[in-house]
Amino acid sequence: MIKRKLSFWEIWNMSFGFLGIQFGFALQGGFMSRIFQTLGAGKEDIPLLWIAAPLTGLIVQPIIGYMSDRTWSPKWGRRRPYFLIGAILSSFALFFVPHSSALWMAAGFLWILDASINISMEPFRALVADKLPDSQRSYGFVVQTLIIGIGTWVASNLPWFVSKLGVSDTAEIGVVPMSVKVAFAIGAFVFLLSILYTVFTTTEYPPEDMEEFEREKAQKNQFIPNIVNNIGNMPLTMKKLGVIQFFSWFAFFTMWSMANPALTEHVFKTPAPVEATYNMNISEQKEAFDIANTAFQKSSNLVGSYMGIYGLSSMAFALLLVFYTAKRRINRKYVHMFSLLLGGIGFMMMKYIPSHEYLTISFILIGFAWGSILSMPYAMLSSSVDPKKMGVIMGIFNMFIVIPQITAAVGGVNFVSNLFGKETINAMMVAGLSLIIAALSNFLITNKNAITYQPETE
Repeated sequence: MIKRKLSFWEIWNMSFGFLGIQFGFALQGGFMSRIFQTLGAGKEDIPLLWIAAPLTGLIVQPIIGYMSDRTWSPKWGRRRPYFLIGAILSSFALFFVPHSSALWMAAGFLWILDASINISMEPFRALVADKLPDSQRSYGFVVQTLIIGIGTWVASNLPWFVSKLGVSDTAEIGVVPMSVKVAFAIGAFVFLLSILYTVFTTTEYPPEDMEEFEREKAQKNQFIPNIVNNIGNMPLTMKKLGVIQFFSWFAFFTMWSMANPALTEHVFKTPAPVEATYNMNISEQKEAFDIANTAFQKSSNLVGSYMGIYGLSSMAFALLLVFYTAKRRINRKYVHMFSLLLGGIGFMMMKYIPSHEYLTISFILIGFAWGSILSMPYAMLSSSVDPKKMGVIMGIFNMFIVIPQITAAVGGVNFVSNLFGKETINAMMVAGLSLIIAALSNFLITNKNAITYQPETE
């Protein structure tokens, strides 16, 4: 099938749902550890509490990719039904997670939230490959990254913003502040609304050969053999990209799970107070706990706001690439390599900055890495796989995202961080080192089609 080139606004419309998806991810990434700490989790427990996120991705994404490859409705298309189902479930989970009254409830809602986000997210990656000719693939993934950057920045600043509007950061012991609850409620609304926008403004191409499509769809009990076959016959370029993805996502999982405890403690000097160290029956002790807890909650707002900067810089990075890739050829390999190196430097700076204002520089550099991670690997991959299997291939490729996160959650972060010392900030050093290894792994990529493309001439 010859696919026509789409205008910027057509690509924008089909990618707009990612705004909501990123609201979900940014609120989860910026504030779940804060919720866990508020409910009494120790710093060393946080990575394991996060295991729900990557584990659900490992299970859900290949299944959704396989199912969406075999879905077709003249009215709803192939990928859009999954956008909508995921959005409804994600909005429900986003609204209720900050209302958790115990750690097990928060961890359970994280399972629901991450599974639901994955139901929406994986088909979005496949949609770009479905809709765009090869010459526009980098452009399409970069537009997605632009929207993701907007979502990351806005969502990461929501608790700080609603706090500035007068919503309280103060709460009783074990209760999440109202500023966080309001922020998550706004995120739930934006998630659903943005997905609906894409669903109703985007059309999809039908299968090229409907008879063959129906025959494949009619085959029963083929899911496991199909997944195993595609993993066994994985293109070499995909395997090499998997190495890069492993170290990239190990780094970002470390940031999402550990940035709040690391930065509130090391940079802001306001660690989460431990209830057991205070005698709550003595009014002075109770007052001291409340003061320390409020300071922690306010500095957590600022950590979230600083984390939003990496979304903003990834957006600027994506915007530059949008203009450049619309007309010119890029070397995806070297763009990705240097972006990851900058991100690694940004992480490693955090241990040595003299004040929290310097976190702006760190997160700007991290944003370059994030912008590239969200576009360049997918652009390289989509140029080297069978278009008819794009959904399941993207789902399998996302295993290279979730496996490093599981590795980090079950002890990888704590083990490697402790090699540097007992300070929590060492987790950010681990993230930086991991990104630098990911950057150097780009030398493995040698497939010319993956590395670059030549835009079609008008």
